[in-house]
Amino acid sequence: MASEEQPYQTFASLYDALFDGDLYLEWAEFVKENVPVGKILDLGGGAGRLAVLLAQAGYQVDLLDISAPMLTLAQEHAADAKVDLRLLQADIRDFSDWEERYPAIVSFADTLNYLPGPADFEAGLKQAYEHLEEGGSFLFDVITPKMVNVDYDNFCYNNDEDPEKIFMWIAYFGEEPDSVDHDLKFFLYDERLDAFKLVREVHHEQTYPLADYLAALKRVGFTRIQALADFGEKKADDGDSRWFFICQKGEKA
Repeated sequence: MASEEQPYQTFASLYDALFDGDLYLEWAEFVKENVPVGKILDLGGGAGRLAVLLAQAGYQVDLLDISAPMLTLAQEHAADAKVDLRLLQADIRDFSDWEERYPAIVSFADTLNYLPGPADFEAGLKQAYEHLEEGGSFLFDVITPKMVNVDYDNFCYNNDEDPEKIFMWIAYFGEEPDSVDHDLKFFLYDERLDAFKLVREVHHEQTYPLADYLAALKRVGFTRIQALADFGEKKADDGDSRWFFICQKGEKA
């Protein structure tokens, strides 16, 4: 199924409407606490919810995403909020032809977990490193092995509050260790057919032990690496469901 081969392409607007908006407020606060107002790149920024919040706070935001439908939504959200975003369509594993360098790069909402394997993950880290100014900061989050193996064990969520738009989400363990497949289905009522149409995507996420993340960041060249949880409120440990990383390229001037 093509929609399963190209995540986010078939139901970008449905997925965007589903996501918890409060999380974007928390990600925005995390950025504002750790990054001075200025130029910033949002990697895998999707529909632009975080980018709009940061632009409203005074940041000059560039948003990079591989999905054209998501970037269309980001443009709409920016227009609604009356802020300017510069939108770039590219793969976070290789956007080396983009020559801009940034004092800060961020990537949240599991973006790096969607990269299919360790080599892809490290390629994403290298691109972030290359596109930082010397002394610049990279902030990102990931889901953890605890999230995959405990929180998503036998996970099923159904939402039928809207009788014309029913949503089902089932999580399955992936084939690789510490991976999960999300089977996402929308049943949308079509008045012309007097029936429901299925819109479906399967999203794969991959995570790793904390030591693997720290080792990859060091191999790429990042320094002053902080591994945190609870949006920066505590140090990361194996009992967390989401880790937050703050790291640096070289030394600040």
